[in-house]
Amino acid sequence: MAFCANCGSQVEGSFCAKCGAPTGAAAPPPGTPAPAVSPAAQSGLADNVAAALCYSLTIITGILFLVLEPYNRNRNIRFHAFQAIFLGVAAIAIRIALGIVFGILWSMMAGFLFLASFFMLYGLACFVLWIYMILSAYQGKKVVLPIIGPLAEKQA
Repeated sequence: MAFCANCGSQVEGSFCAKCGAPTGAAAPPPGTPAPAVSPAAQSGLADNVAAALCYSLTIITGILFLVLEPYNRNRNIRFHAFQAIFLGVAAIAIRIALGIVFGILWSMMAGFLFLASFFMLYGLACFVLWIYMILSAYQGKKVVLPIIGPLAEKQA
């Protein structure tokens, strides 16, 4: 009867039923250090993927990547997380301001068609900017947006 070199239990095939180690492979001798693992392999996501995911749900994923341990130490990911948060807040604030203006003009019945088309254009512009930021971060480019970019660099 063969015994597993990894855990010491009896083996009846080519793999150990207890730990899953192959029986033909020798276990490393005791006291041998474990192989070094790169930080990208430890965290599970490459830097460019994590930076792109910061923009996926802007505020939520930005905060998430600022809180999660392996990512909150990376300056590039922190920059993209802060910029995503600031971008989401700015888009929401502009949308609220446009809603107030739209409400005022709606009550006066002036410029309804112009403002309705402006809302659609604003939504399209936000969508295009969102996709551009995701793709740029995934490609490893650091796009600094005009007003919120320097704020994000200071925070990162």
